[in-house]
Amino acid sequence: MSPRNRDRDIDPSLEEQLSGELINEDVPEDDRIIARAIRISLMIVGGLVLLGLITWLVVNRDEPVETLQEVPRTQAQSLSAANDVAPPALPFTDVTRASGVDFVHVSGAYGERLLPETMGGGVAIFDYDNDGRQDLLFIDSRRWPWRDSGRQGGVPRLYRNLGDLRFEDVTESTGLAELSLYGMGVAVADFDGDGYRDLYLTAVGPNRLLRNLNGTRFEDVTEATGVAGGEEDWSTCAAFFDADNDGDLDLFVCNYVEWSRRIDQEVDYRLTGIGRAYGPPTNYAGTFSMLFRNDGGRFTDVSEQAGIKVTNPATGLPAGKALAVLPIDIDEDGWMDLVVANDTVQNFLFHNQGGGRFEEAGMTSGLAFDNSGAATGAMGLDSARFSDSGELAIAVGNFANEMTSYYVTRDNAMLFTDQAIVSGIGPGSRQALSFGVLFFDPDLDGRLDLLQTNGHVEDEINIVQPSQHYEQPTQLFWNCGRACNRRFVQMDDAVVGDLSRPVVGRGAAFGDLDDDGDLDVVITQINRPPLILRNDQQLGHHWLRVRVGGHAGNRDAIGARLQLFVGQRVLERTVMPTRSYLTQVELPVTFGLAEQTRVERLLVTWPDGESVELTDLPADQVIDVAYPSE
Repeated sequence: MSPRNRDRDIDPSLEEQLSGELINEDVPEDDRIIARAIRISLMIVGGLVLLGLITWLVVNRDEPVETLQEVPRTQAQSLSAANDVAPPALPFTDVTRASGVDFVHVSGAYGERLLPETMGGGVAIFDYDNDGRQDLLFIDSRRWPWRDSGRQGGVPRLYRNLGDLRFEDVTESTGLAELSLYGMGVAVADFDGDGYRDLYLTAVGPNRLLRNLNGTRFEDVTEATGVAGGEEDWSTCAAFFDADNDGDLDLFVCNYVEWSRRIDQEVDYRLTGIGRAYGPPTNYAGTFSMLFRNDGGRFTDVSEQAGIKVTNPATGLPAGKALAVLPIDIDEDGWMDLVVANDTVQNFLFHNQGGGRFEEAGMTSGLAFDNSGAATGAMGLDSARFSDSGELAIAVGNFANEMTSYYVTRDNAMLFTDQAIVSGIGPGSRQALSFGVLFFDPDLDGRLDLLQTNGHVEDEINIVQPSQHYEQPTQLFWNCGRACNRRFVQMDDAVVGDLSRPVVGRGAAFGDLDDDGDLDVVITQINRPPLILRNDQQLGHHWLRVRVGGHAGNRDAIGARLQLFVGQRVLERTVMPTRSYLTQVELPVTFGLAEQTRVERLLVTWPDGESVELTDLPADQVIDVAYPSE
């Protein structure tokens, strides 16, 4: 007997009988029959148990599970082959140099690799002088004071639209050249109700509020209005909206992380093969964002009493690392909510309870994490409503090797699921590091497409990650509606022209810069010129552009809801310039009408519930809709 069997104290012949591998001739026939029956019974029972387990998994799963494999961009684009409808040609042409815009962003980087140097680049498309044309404002950072004691820059550059996609620099004549700040982003609104749009500039350090004086100059009223924020704050995105339904515009300001040069040096993020590098904010403390209530031209910080100071329950410290905010009435109860994109920590949903109070509902709503339950490196965000399915979607651009999040809910519910994969966005977006994201309709077919501009934070990333590049192409996901297996198809580089040019993308905004009815795109870069991309589509689709007026406290009707009835479709949009990353888009709302030449009905509903209905509108025009009592 071998040592193995001696230890077990089992005779080899008995072991073979028990395992069913050998039937001993000395065992009676009845015993053999019983043994065979037992084995067959056990096999049947085991099969039934396995079948039951499979049935339970099928019945109780939430949605189909798809295996996601990281593939090169060229393979991800082949998703269009799985659909019956091919995307149209949507060429964009880079006209930056010909336009007269000569702005070049300056981050102040000199080799120490300080985190703010890779995060800036805001842009606003807005009409500052009320001439009906969309002007451009670019937010600059600047040289660090300990490095350069001379003129450090940091001047926002304003370009007036002369028509035909030509711009002139009016920074000096409008008084903006007197400013100097380490700029990040911008918010645009007529906060004082005088009919001209004012500017709020966010920065590393104190922020600035600039009053527009009759479309000629800007006056710094930061101190008088009380919206500077802290001396050591690092603010990113900001938004004007009516938080308390009192008719005037309040101000929400995202704060990122607790930062200083000393803290940055202590964190000392490094990459093998590079050394000191630009890293994630994981080891930086979080901060509180700010909500300022408009009290008749002067603002009051109501962050704490409003419930937007969120702490980590384990530490009691600030939980947020906010890069973007989106005001949106998710449940359409008449109160504007706030979605906040946080970098490497959970996203927030501030659900407006009325009476100036918000309840943070990120986790209970499903917006806090991605579909695997993880926090993402969230950057910019935008939303869209799709009438063909009743869906509200919120897209969040994320870090490299994280899919763009695509949260969906229906019927105004406060419960979202991340459907990045099944929407068609997930595979193509995973490799990119995405900042600005936008829903808009560049082909004027009435369906909102998704643009995301990309670029890494580390300029030498390709040394340590061959699949990653500092410059990355901007991506456009075409919305094919119900004609496709998935809602979105990533468009090939060949059909979008200069839009696919690799960039170090940060902010992205849209607006009709040449007054031809379709939407052009502006993309900002770190330490480089922006891209002004003219939309050269030739699809023959019709359009309608709507400029909505408001009352004295909200002249541009920010937050108004527009519903357009055309053919068998209902198209819904919201007047909301705050979108994307550090960015403001134009205020006029563009509806693509495809082949339709007339609009049956347009319903405009203001934030206070007032509404106006217009009928039988010809296509291919710009219309103005006034507030009913004005």
